[in-house]
Formats: sequence, C-alpha cells, structure tokens
Amino acid sequence: MTLNPTAHAVHTRAGGTGIVMLNMGGPESLDDVEPFLLNLFADRELLRLPWQNVLGRALAKRRAPRVRGLYAAIGGGSPIRRWTEAQGRAMVERLDRLSPSTAPHRFYVAFRYVSPSADEALHQMAADGVTRAVAFSQYPQHSCTTTGSSLGDLWRALERTGTRGRFRWSVIDRWPTHHGFVQAMAERVREGLATYPDAIRDDVLLLFSAHSLPLSVIARGDAYPQEVGASVHAVLDALALPNPSLLCYQSEVGPVRWLGPSTERVIRQLARDRRHNVLVVPIAFTSDHIETLSEIDREYGELAHTLGLDGFRRAPALNDSARFADALADLVHTHLHSGARHSARYRERCPGCISAHCRRLPDAVAHPLAERAFAQRDVA
Repeated sequence: MTLNPTAHAVHTRAGGTGIVMLNMGGPESLDDVEPFLLNLFADRELLRLPWQNVLGRALAKRRAPRVRGLYAAIGGGSPIRRWTEAQGRAMVERLDRLSPSTAPHRFYVAFRYVSPSADEALHQMAADGVTRAVAFSQYPQHSCTTTGSSLGDLWRALERTGTRGRFRWSVIDRWPTHHGFVQAMAERVREGLATYPDAIRDDVLLLFSAHSLPLSVIARGDAYPQEVGASVHAVLDALALPNPSLLCYQSEVGPVRWLGPSTERVIRQLARDRRHNVLVVPIAFTSDHIETLSEIDREYGELAHTLGLDGFRRAPALNDSARFADALADLVHTHLHSGARHSARYRERCPGCISAHCRRLPDAVAHPLAERAFAQRDVA
C-alpha cells in the first residue's frame, strides 16, 4: 500500500476530519508528461472522442513532445502539487483554530490524472483513522468535466481500495461567489493593476480568462459558463473600479469545438482596436500551472507584444495568498457546521446528462440534525 505523502495535520491523534482536495493535477517531471496526457485523453467525462481508446492515445502521444517542451520551459514540471499542498497546510492550520470540535483536520491531495491519486488519498485516510471526510473540489466553478470527473473517480476509488463504508462523506462541490474567494481574487487584480502608472490604471482592460470546455458539454446544460460569469461579476462588484472588462476562454485541445471566445482571438481583436494595456485575470485557476505560466505568460504574452499590446500583463495567481487560505478554511468550517451533505445544486443533473452515475454520494453524512448531534458528541 502506498501512502499519500501529502497528508498533513498539526495533531497526531486518530480521527478528526479529512479534507480531500480534488483537482486535475499536472506532471511534476518531464517523464510524467506522456502518462498525464494519456490519462487526460482517456477521460470520457472530460472529452468524448470516437474510438477514444485509440484516438485518445494517439493524440496524447502526438502532443507529448510539444507539451514536454512547454513544461521544460517553465522549470521542468507543474507547480500545482506544491501550491495545493501549501494551500492545504494553511487551510488546516486555520481550521484547527476555527473549529476545535471537528479537529484534527488533515488534508489529502487527490489528483485526477497524476499522483497522488484518489486511491492514495483513501489509503492514507484509512491509515490515519479518519472517519469524517469532505470531498472538496478545488475548482471554484462546477463542471461535470472537472468536479464531476474528480468526484466520480473518488467514488470509484472507494471500491478499488476497499474503503467503502470507512468514511462518512459530504461534498463541497462549488463556490463561485464565495466572499473570501472573491475578495482574494480582487486583491490579486489590484496587485496587478498597481504595476501600471497611475495615469493609465483606470483604463487597463481586465481580461478574465477561464479554461474552455467542449461545446458538446455546454449543450448538455453544464453549469460552468454561468458560474464563471457569476465569479467575474462578483469580482468586478468587489473591485468597484471603472476599468473595462471582458471574459474569454483558453486551453482548447483535441478535434472538437470549444466554448469561446478564445483568449487568443480576443487578444488579436484588442490589438486591432489599438488597445495597449490589458491585465489577464485567471478567474478559474486557484494556483499557477501550465495555463498561467506557459499559455498566458509565454504564448499569449509573446503574441500580445508582437501585436503591439505593450501593456499586456497577468494578475498574480492565488498561490500563497493568505486571504485565499482564509477562504478555503471558511468554506470547510461553514460546511462542517451546517451539517449539509452538498450544495443545493449538487443533485441537479444537466438536462442532457449522459452519465448513469452522475451526482452520486456514497456513505453520505446523516441528516443535518444527526450530524450536529455527532459534532456535539465530539465536543463532549
């Protein structure tokens, strides 16, 4: 059994609360790139291709050399695990102070396409004696392709690892307008704007960029576009600034049509409009990784400067933001003490849902009243 080395806590006694931080993950080394892509292109909850086993494998192998080069250019691997672990440590430190009745709090990283996997997280939780577990999506805006895929893999991992029945589960499945998240994003936008001279700062265009989705997913009724839009609106309201703004989408892969407008196309249009000062805000990303460090900073940055957008910059990612760590802790604290199993929308299947296993919640926590009684028992 391989234990998850990313489990941390400030206490050592068994029990307490395990928080499983769900995310896509990224290759930590250049050798991990091709396996990462193979897993990604095999995921039918993310991307549906004809003859997926054959075509997905071919696409992964064809893209691997180029993607390996992109990771080499940003230091040889993705920093997403390092940032997720840092955010997890800061979160549980705050939670132990905020909520001693549910302590000790431990976090467990569960990536979808690379190690540490959901299987590793579950093995470590069992070894730690955790019984109360929260599946915490690290995607602020819900999509069946991201949160849905990660949760489905987590529930299947219960069967793979023989840990079904070991934990009492609830889910934090979305948080696009959570006050702390919004304030943390607004803080990063202000930091980005502060790099421009005072005379032009109010005229800098805020270009919110989110990861795109295949249009086939949107057509089924996926909530992602409306939740991204809600995040953008909330951040703009928090900023209360006169700056113009736009929303666009990046990171299209594979031979399917994707949600737009694409970030690249918008940059080209802004150049034609003689716009010079543009601050990109990665609204759907909670830390730096290939989409920020390579796609935005290098690819789009080089394109923008070639086109004359000499004031093209990016707002810092949340990464080690103390305000964001406060937000993560508040999300879990509020969730635990509400007794809720999940958000009000979690059980709402997309109108065109094609998954027979969508929106499951095995081994769910009891009725909220019973859950509060359990918490009171812990205090006693």
